[in-house]
Amino acid sequence: MALSQSLQQKLLQKLSPQQIQLMKLLQVPTQNLEERIKEELEENPALELEDANGEDAHDDLKDEFAENSQDEYEENDGSQEDYDNIDISDYVKEGDDDIADYKLRDDNYGDDDEERRTVPFKTETSFHEMLMDQLGLLKLNERDFKIAEQLVGSIDEDGYLRRETSAIVDDLAFRQNISATEEEVEGLIARIQRFDPPGVGARDLQECLLLQLQRQKEEGKNVNIAIVAIKKYFDEFTKKHYDKIQRGLDLDDEQLKDVMQQIVKLNPKPGGNVGNINKAESYVVPDFFIFNNAGKLELTLNSRNAPELRISEGYREMLKEYDRGSKKDKRQKEAVLFIKQKIDSAKWFIDAIKQRQHTLLSTMTAIMNHQHDFFLTGDETTLKPMILKDIAEKTGLDISTVSRVANSKFVQTEFGTYRLKFFFSESLSTESGEEVSTREVKKILSDFIEGESKKKPLSDERLTELLQEKGYNIARRTVAKYREQLNIPVARLRKEL
Repeated sequence: MALSQSLQQKLLQKLSPQQIQLMKLLQVPTQNLEERIKEELEENPALELEDANGEDAHDDLKDEFAENSQDEYEENDGSQEDYDNIDISDYVKEGDDDIADYKLRDDNYGDDDEERRTVPFKTETSFHEMLMDQLGLLKLNERDFKIAEQLVGSIDEDGYLRRETSAIVDDLAFRQNISATEEEVEGLIARIQRFDPPGVGARDLQECLLLQLQRQKEEGKNVNIAIVAIKKYFDEFTKKHYDKIQRGLDLDDEQLKDVMQQIVKLNPKPGGNVGNINKAESYVVPDFFIFNNAGKLELTLNSRNAPELRISEGYREMLKEYDRGSKKDKRQKEAVLFIKQKIDSAKWFIDAIKQRQHTLLSTMTAIMNHQHDFFLTGDETTLKPMILKDIAEKTGLDISTVSRVANSKFVQTEFGTYRLKFFFSESLSTESGEEVSTREVKKILSDFIEGESKKKPLSDERLTELLQEKGYNIARRTVAKYREQLNIPVARLRKEL
């Protein structure tokens, strides 16, 4: 096939670097925005935080520039024409403070410096750190300590040791060059299972419950029947076949109820409530605040979304020095090109932060207006159907932009703190033809289940009938789907004595 050349005209749509930067900033939650700004401050010396004392952090750079000492700048390989056509008129206008005073805050943002000083931050010990502290109290030789350390490291965050003993023996041999028998490992596992919280180090749920019951027995509690029930009738217990347990243990109704109460009070995840390694999930920093001022909703943006950034006055002064000077050699022009690049980059970043604030406020304002009744009452049944397209049409933003805001932002109200995604839901038609939010249906479904008799829980069929009686056109499979989304088990597993 012969090679050929052709001239073609194409229309392509590409995102500019500034648009990409804005999209990335939109996805950053408030609690991570400060870290992102610090990264930009480190990379760009022309960008700085507003100094309360008004001092310039780049006086030393001005002196070096004035002395024509530009050793810190690398030579540019551009043409002579690039140097001769440098235009810095937009940067050195006398009396023009637009660059130096490129602030992001206005009267709508409060000062949270006092809040930052007074908000306490809790320190916490992780689950594995607590186990290692208890391991240090055991009298073990160096070899046994390494084996026990391997065992503690193999325990997951729920408190279970889900690895086979033979696999742990292999790990010790290959990774630590320790030859151990399964009997030795089992002996150390038994000692670790004596640690707090009770049930830690169990291989499965049955063993976890037995360890906790055994600890209670040692404390003098009468749990012998409960131990037998878990040992012999564990499958029946998990499936809530209480009649089989009652017949097998020859118990009356009152005795069975006491035994089941002893068991259900046990902790199926002994490590789940101890410590929290992922602190990012422990604290939610709201991006918005909504206040009810005598029936009028007021929306404010978290002040941490509006850092006091500005373009360095020192860098602007260096451009003025260059403009006033009569001798402009190649090294000075290289420095000016460098300074212009950094100032432009800083302006783009500040513009992206400003655009981020505008996008957040316009999106949250549209959500607040759409769900006005909920923000006044806190009643989930007042939530209206709302999808991303609804907010996109009201704000004039793209659906993907609204999605980026909704997936990573939180709003604090007087009824609690909610992720913005919480307010989005599909619609469901009633008998009268009115469209209601599926979240309203889920709330009513949850209320039905909370008010049911636990001795005779409501089946999905009965729940469907109750919802249809209220005028909601809903199928049984839809009720089952909503129940699963609410993490509510089937009726048989909700049964209690």
